[in-house]
Amino acid sequence: MSTANSFSGQTVETARRALSNRLQASGIETPELDARLLLGAVLDLDLTGMIAHAARRLTTTEATQLDAFAQRRVAGEPVARILGVREFWGLPLQLSVDTLVPRPDTETVVEAALDILRADGAGEHALRIVDIGTGSGAILLALLHELPNAFGIGIDISLGALRTAQANAVQLSLARRAAFVASDYLAALTGPFDLIVSNPPYIRSADIATLAPEVRDHDPRRALDGGADGLDAYRTIARQASARLSPGGMLVLEIGQRQSGDVAPLLAAAGLLALRPPRADLGGVLRVVTARKPPL
Repeated sequence: MSTANSFSGQTVETARRALSNRLQASGIETPELDARLLLGAVLDLDLTGMIAHAARRLTTTEATQLDAFAQRRVAGEPVARILGVREFWGLPLQLSVDTLVPRPDTETVVEAALDILRADGAGEHALRIVDIGTGSGAILLALLHELPNAFGIGIDISLGALRTAQANAVQLSLARRAAFVASDYLAALTGPFDLIVSNPPYIRSADIATLAPEVRDHDPRRALDGGADGLDAYRTIARQASARLSPGGMLVLEIGQRQSGDVAPLLAAAGLLALRPPRADLGGVLRVVTARKPPL
């Protein structure tokens, strides 16, 4: 078994290769990328810096930290959790045990919302946005980054998640246009809102045990568990959003695989009109549904 001294005295290049091999032997799907990210974090170097310092030897302290990172990754902890940061929409976001790791698929929510707002000519307006289950603040902060006149509220039942989101807003110089409120869905808010967005829990309870270890063992369960059929959150959101959207206001929701046919009727039953066909993510999976409250 590797020890804390396994990287000690190695050059940057040799340590990178050794770590990549170790991760590959443990079944990690992206060993080279993960090795570069972990080593870069230890050395505070990007890829160019690692190439430039390829012949430098790691100190004992660096080797010890790298080995600790390696052990955590081999045990199934995601790189983003080990480093405590993940990029979303080009923005660096701090993570915590109370937040999901933002995934590229969720950027589809941001894309869909921006496309519709800009098509309506509303992108420059003083919009009021709410993000249900904000977590790290990923969706809300991405939208505020793109919509300079918008104000947003991120809501979450987790106080830890709200603290993380607030810290991210400050770090990204968006805190002046963002507020974070503890609420069980929209219960604590009255509206009206021009845009409601959410990546709610949508995994069926019985399916959580089958998820990849990086998700199952490290993401907060209540951010994953959508109830027996995976639709509990959508039932609540549809009912509450209908009451809190302004006339003509828009709802944009992330959905799981094969859920569009189940979620759309829930929105329609709440009086919300479908806006566009479900939007696919980069993998071709239908990932986002959109709806609008009828205008007056």
